[in-house]
Amino acid sequence: MVAFAMSPGSGHEVVVVRVRWLVLAAFLGTASAGGPSRAEEDSSRPAPVDRAAMAARVREELRFAWRAYEQYAWGHDELRPVSKTAHDWHAVSLCMTPVDARDALLLMGLTQEAEKAQALIHEKLSFDADISVKNFEITIRILGGLLSSYQMTGDARLLRLAEDLGTRLLPVFDSPTGMPYMYVNPKTGKVRGARTNPAEIGTLLLEFGTLARLTKRPVFYDRPKRAVVQLYERRSKLGLVGEEIDVETGEWVSRASHVGGGIDSYYEYLLKCARLFGDAECAKMWRASRRALDDHLADAVPADSTAPQGDLRLWYGQVDMTTGERTASEFGALHAFLPGVLVLAGDRERARRLQESCYAMWNLHGIEPEVLDYRKMQVVHAGYPLRPEIVESAYYLYRATKDPRYLDMGRTFFEALVVHCRTDAGYTTLRNVVTKERGDLMPSYFLAETLKYLYLLFAPDVSVKSPKRIER
Repeated sequence: MVAFAMSPGSGHEVVVVRVRWLVLAAFLGTASAGGPSRAEEDSSRPAPVDRAAMAARVREELRFAWRAYEQYAWGHDELRPVSKTAHDWHAVSLCMTPVDARDALLLMGLTQEAEKAQALIHEKLSFDADISVKNFEITIRILGGLLSSYQMTGDARLLRLAEDLGTRLLPVFDSPTGMPYMYVNPKTGKVRGARTNPAEIGTLLLEFGTLARLTKRPVFYDRPKRAVVQLYERRSKLGLVGEEIDVETGEWVSRASHVGGGIDSYYEYLLKCARLFGDAECAKMWRASRRALDDHLADAVPADSTAPQGDLRLWYGQVDMTTGERTASEFGALHAFLPGVLVLAGDRERARRLQESCYAMWNLHGIEPEVLDYRKMQVVHAGYPLRPEIVESAYYLYRATKDPRYLDMGRTFFEALVVHCRTDAGYTTLRNVVTKERGDLMPSYFLAETLKYLYLLFAPDVSVKSPKRIER
């Protein structure tokens, strides 16, 4: 769930760790190598995208969404925009939206809004709370948000909060296998949830690793790294992991293997850990895992019933991790992270093909469903919780290829969000993409990721300047 933002034309790295967000130009150095764009002249192509105008529109929508949060949910975790009420994950607020979205505010130049968020964080945020939090969500939203804001501002108070949180989360790794429990009480250290999944085990290392670097405390890297290795060593002979595992026994509870929810970002973090930290072991694990995915999960099917022979779409489906038997032809919004990871790995062609499949999924009903049966092209789970993954992949592909096709995609995504998800008080999830029935929640990651990736996709020039550091 960590992503990387490049500063076009600058050749400089922007080192800001975050939940599928901002961060490191160097990542695209390898992915971009290999020749000119594949963009071709096409008279049917939509009108060229005015990148500056689109970036400005995205910025205004972030301002609009943030002000709705300020008006109706200030100090709480998230906004319910339809009922114009607040939503907290626990008995006390952890200021999830301000923490998660602050780097997006900074990136888009919404300085006053970012300063209000920072003031709220310093006034209200405390982790000395007798509550049970989900380690995965707190890591990617809160720990990642604090670290990115610290790296963008140099405010040492943010790093102290991040270190306090990281220390309180460490008990999750006190299992017999070293793989983390799902939940921890940040006040007492009590853990629970021995049955977990590869995403919740493998999607910790970038945030914790960055905390280790900044605090010079190796424990923050060593413990999540051990957890990743323990998970990897339990892969099947085919090189695949399953959907659920018991961290106390080390035994698989579910053998369903795919790249969707519960597994997705485990693969993402293997590659990004290798790049961000120069970790050769993570690079080796990524390469082996990538081969297994291509060999056993990749599925090429006709684009439609009338498609000519050889006109195939690429998907990644579901198999039994032990036998390789195909068990489902499902792909959805969370799976759509994979084109971006493939392009970071240097495979532009496979990334391009898979992104086209993702785009077909989006256009089936004008907005993507949570899960699709790609062989029948029928919706399996109809919700849309404002997810960012398909936008993220379009961003990476555009930065690697400069093909305006991905700007066209981004415009399609943005316009659909405005039409179907915008309310008079922020943006809301959809319960059903077919009927467009609305939910009532604006997740923190919509501001922190979905809008941020749209902005990064369109922005003609992106630069992040850090002011003079505040001494710790």
